[in-house]
Amino acid sequence: MTALLQPTPDGFLRNGETHLVISGALHYFRVHPEQWRDRLRRLVAMGCNTVETYVAWNVHQPSPEVTTFEGFADLGRFLDIAAEEGLDSIVRPGPYICAEWENGGFPGWLLRDRNLRLRNRNPAYLAQVDAWFDQLIPVIAQRQSSRGGTVVMVQVENEYGSFGDDKAYLAHLRDGLIARGIEELLVTSDGPARMWLTGGTVEGALGTVNFGSRALEVLEMAGQELPAQPQMCMEFWNGWFDHWGEEHHERTGGDAAGELADMLDNGMSVNFYMAHGGTNFGLRAGANHDGRLQPTTTSYDYDAPIAENGELTEKFRAFREVIARHRELPPLEEHLERLGLEARPTRLPAAEVVIDKAVALRRTERFTRPAPVHPVPPAFEDVGLERGLLRLSRDIEIARSDHEGQPAISPLKLYDLHDRAWVYVDGLYAGATGVDPGQAGRPEDRRTDDTDPATIELSHLAEALLPEGGHRTVRLEILVENLGRVNFGPRLGERKGLLGGVWQTIRFLNDWEADAWPLEEMGEELAALLEAAPALPEGGTADEALPVLVSASFEADGPADTFLDVSGAGHGVAFVGGFCVGRYWNVGPQQTLYVPAPLVRAGRNQVLLLDLEKRPTRLALAEEHAFGRTDG
Repeated sequence: MTALLQPTPDGFLRNGETHLVISGALHYFRVHPEQWRDRLRRLVAMGCNTVETYVAWNVHQPSPEVTTFEGFADLGRFLDIAAEEGLDSIVRPGPYICAEWENGGFPGWLLRDRNLRLRNRNPAYLAQVDAWFDQLIPVIAQRQSSRGGTVVMVQVENEYGSFGDDKAYLAHLRDGLIARGIEELLVTSDGPARMWLTGGTVEGALGTVNFGSRALEVLEMAGQELPAQPQMCMEFWNGWFDHWGEEHHERTGGDAAGELADMLDNGMSVNFYMAHGGTNFGLRAGANHDGRLQPTTTSYDYDAPIAENGELTEKFRAFREVIARHRELPPLEEHLERLGLEARPTRLPAAEVVIDKAVALRRTERFTRPAPVHPVPPAFEDVGLERGLLRLSRDIEIARSDHEGQPAISPLKLYDLHDRAWVYVDGLYAGATGVDPGQAGRPEDRRTDDTDPATIELSHLAEALLPEGGHRTVRLEILVENLGRVNFGPRLGERKGLLGGVWQTIRFLNDWEADAWPLEEMGEELAALLEAAPALPEGGTADEALPVLVSASFEADGPADTFLDVSGAGHGVAFVGGFCVGRYWNVGPQQTLYVPAPLVRAGRNQVLLLDLEKRPTRLALAEEHAFGRTDG
């Protein structure tokens, strides 16, 4: 079969006619499935003729034994809706996607094999990729244009020139796509210079480039490095993503629209990255590493032209004005009416959210139940834990040795900690250590995952634990938190946990009970624990209660978007109606969590917070995102 899009030295032909691809990135796994059609129609309203999506492997295979294409993972339904809305589709199946997504889309369970290396022709790795593609690619292939669908382009790997130069690996993926039925145009995408293109391109796939500025310079470069072919920007970075503890990113629509005009005026096809960013629901956000771990926020709004809640921004209008010079579009208001859209989707009014009850999670069964014993602290991957918390517990002996009149207990040293640990001794909160993007001072002075070992001081507990001096046995509990596996660069494939062990004075501590807490799946369990546990009294020190479970509620007349204001909370995860809407952290910049309308029901809506850092003092509903930092 002949691919629908045909590359020529003068541009793309679609069904024999000159064609500019004007595409928008919209990731099905970052949008509630009930909102897919709405968001796709907003792409149409902007003037897009194509939608692009990555495929996140770890969404579809949460464990080696489970593969799903349902709910958030129903890729086929998403592509079918796109076709119904008149959009062509570009699919980027990876297996690596970056996307500021946990582990670049790779399932954490792949990392159980300590010898497995990602993104090369390692046989063990290729066997896993091939098995996954055997299930995935038929879903895409049957929706190609050649078979009655609208998939017109499929990408080989993703930005491989930013990672390696194993051409045999790229050829294996290319050949695997063809063997599994891909007949439409194959492409690669890489950074905008020869150094990226030499590593990431492969014969038989059209090379495209990714950039956010200096379009005319990129066009000149592409003409030299990718001659006699259509030029396409596969990722036009018209905004950017946020890390916890850093500044919120914004880019004016006029600036970005100028770059878009330079592309389209010179016949360069484009894919907006992102057209609609969406949300890293649950704990799916990844992390970057630039000398220190930089966890990505729950919001993936990306300062995109279509905001996280679907609102049409000033940037949307600026882009649409440029696109209208190359495609015939009706007036915006008429177009929106025709598509059944509102420029500003309905949302709940701002209101206080009543906190009903707070309990100490440490006094519930989740903290006291026995767990399997491991000779050394296991990695998350060793116990089948993708994301969340790992509780490590054992008895230790401590001794008090006063020094210069000050009470002293030897500290604990946590080696190779990924990423953050919360430590409790005989029910007392000892402190937290590890990655801390909110720590005061210069970025280079902040504690990072390279600060090894991470130290937990115990001397401040001496009067409580050993008031008379001497020594005794106490219960040690450590909650290890995964803040997001690295999704880009040489540290891709990092394992999570307390990987080097716990050192006390002169030796490592062995024999640890390890209890996995897959927080995203624990909404109902945490609600039951909260209902059964006694409420915390008002007053008292905050540390006595940590971590805390907090229940709250709000009323709604029916489904509508809202933003949960968590600026009065500390650091933890939030659930609405049992669904984990994401991580929050008062280090900012994100101080609100987007709650999509399908999660809101008529009547009472339950909110639950698990907070590791403080007892929340206030919750509220807001009508838009709030960015900044609290004093915590």
